[in-house]
Amino acid sequence: MKWPTYHPLPSLTPQHFRSLLRAHARQPSFTTGKVFHAVILTTGLSADPNTFVLNTLLHLYGKCGATLYARKLFDQIPHSHKDTADWTSLIACLARNAVSHDALSLYSEMRKENVEIDEVTMTCLLSLCARLRDLRVGVEGHACMVKMGFGFSVKTCNAVMDMYGKCGLVDEARQVFSEMEVRSVVSWTVLLNCVVQWEGVEKGRLVFEEMPERNEVAWTIMVVGYVERGFMREGFSLLSEMVFGLGFGLNYVTLCSLLSACAQSGDLMMGRWIHVYALKAMGKEIDIMVGTALVDMYAKCGTIEAALKAFEYMPLRNVVAWNAMFSGLAMHGQGKVLLDMFTKMTAEVKPDDLTFIAVLSGCSHSGLVDQGQHYFHNLESESVYGLTPKIEHYACMVDLLGRVGRLEEAEILIKKMPIPPNEVVLGSLLGSCSVHGKLELGERVMQELIQMDPHNTEYHILLSNMYALAGNGDRANSLRRVLKNKGTRKVPGMSSIHVGGQVHQFSSGDKSHPRSGEIYINLDEMIRRLRLGGYIPDTASQVFFGYYSADDEIEMEEKEQALFVHSEKLALSLGIISTRPGAPLYIFKNLRICRDCHSAIKIASGIYNREIVVRDRNRFHCFKQGSCSCSDFW
Repeated sequence: MKWPTYHPLPSLTPQHFRSLLRAHARQPSFTTGKVFHAVILTTGLSADPNTFVLNTLLHLYGKCGATLYARKLFDQIPHSHKDTADWTSLIACLARNAVSHDALSLYSEMRKENVEIDEVTMTCLLSLCARLRDLRVGVEGHACMVKMGFGFSVKTCNAVMDMYGKCGLVDEARQVFSEMEVRSVVSWTVLLNCVVQWEGVEKGRLVFEEMPERNEVAWTIMVVGYVERGFMREGFSLLSEMVFGLGFGLNYVTLCSLLSACAQSGDLMMGRWIHVYALKAMGKEIDIMVGTALVDMYAKCGTIEAALKAFEYMPLRNVVAWNAMFSGLAMHGQGKVLLDMFTKMTAEVKPDDLTFIAVLSGCSHSGLVDQGQHYFHNLESESVYGLTPKIEHYACMVDLLGRVGRLEEAEILIKKMPIPPNEVVLGSLLGSCSVHGKLELGERVMQELIQMDPHNTEYHILLSNMYALAGNGDRANSLRRVLKNKGTRKVPGMSSIHVGGQVHQFSSGDKSHPRSGEIYINLDEMIRRLRLGGYIPDTASQVFFGYYSADDEIEMEEKEQALFVHSEKLALSLGIISTRPGAPLYIFKNLRICRDCHSAIKIASGIYNREIVVRDRNRFHCFKQGSCSCSDFW
């Protein structure tokens, strides 16, 4: 047997290593970093800090996001041999890789050690404060920036404007902008984003028109701003000018931003246009981030079949793509499909925490109690998936048990949790108490929630409704009197529908729409046909936020009239008179759909022979031929 010839490493000086490390830092690789690290250790170069080889390796680890290795290496380097660049490199690494609070702590330590702060450090700190919405540290950073003479730096000014913008302080951002002697296109773009986000697209458009130069980001901010707020025509017009008029190509970042805006607003038409553009620009090899954004967009716009197709045609799928698909299936009540796909996923990628949140949520929305418990117990057994249940997983299980009326089991699970329950967990249990009429348990849960957040009045409103439905008007009125004295108002239900290239929004009893006359005439006819189809107003679900009438018959009539003008029914009425017969309708609501509207729309889907998709705060309801995809379980 012939042994391979051993070739010893050539003698490399510290200068050679530093040059090699700097070269590889331009295209950082964690594997390469570990190889160099091993060579440095075996050759003894790490023994002498004066070579500064470890410092250069620290920068390589920092750029490739190896936070644990970078931090360990940083601690090994003597304080006397660490300069501003070393501290800043680690701060930037921690900030980029979601270890933000550690990054802030490191900055505080840097100040205590009297290490000199430079422009790069300050920009990094302000960007971190923007990400964390940490106004206190951000303002301190701004003062430090001015004191140290960085107030004329375009980069630091842009960073401080972005920080103020993320924290919602538009005037402060404008002030910094006005004091800048030199402004780059990035400066204008940061201000534009701030104004659009907090003052709206109309004022944002004024800034946009003033810009001496507009980059792709600025155009995208305006288009996304229009789409998110439902101004489809304006958004599409601007997008067309951007692509066809100026020849801007949409890269994967822009495409993902636009698709996210479509998902938020429910703008399916724009989403489909972007899908076609992506196919033409990228061919079948659609970027994995764009593919994932397409799945999310189609699911949130109510077309789960299109989401499944987009997912199927993705050339590569990571855990993020699978999670997006699972979340969409969960929202649409497709729990069984989700569980079938989960088996395929585990053969392709390893599930993470978010995967199981989607799985358990899917089981909850589909009433799959046994399956949900099976996966939760497997999650608890770390030997199966190597994960530990988090508060979000417990919240899903409490929701799952609560929906099917097993509230005692849900309460026992909460008591056995290794971590204290939060508002989401207890709020879910309170909601289930309301649905299943468990007033005594609801009162106990309510007391715990008040201790957590005394100012959250949603719980008071929910409990007052429970008293009212239980026939305890005195307790309900007493609780509402307290809320009224505090100036508390119930969050109004709002429903919107896409018609004629615009979003039309309604509140309960709304008469502000230009076509209100037509809408209410058709609503009367719709209620008449619904009654003939078997609709019985669910007056028990209509609880007034006020006091009771002494006359039961008058009160019953008032409740029926209030039910008839719920925002969902007004949106449905407009959809029926504004679209061709048989066309699908997509309605979006900010709160959970009530039992009465659910029953009415289910009947309407059969009477009008339409597919009606309603997205409420929790999930999707797809109504077809008199039935709903949720099987009346939501």
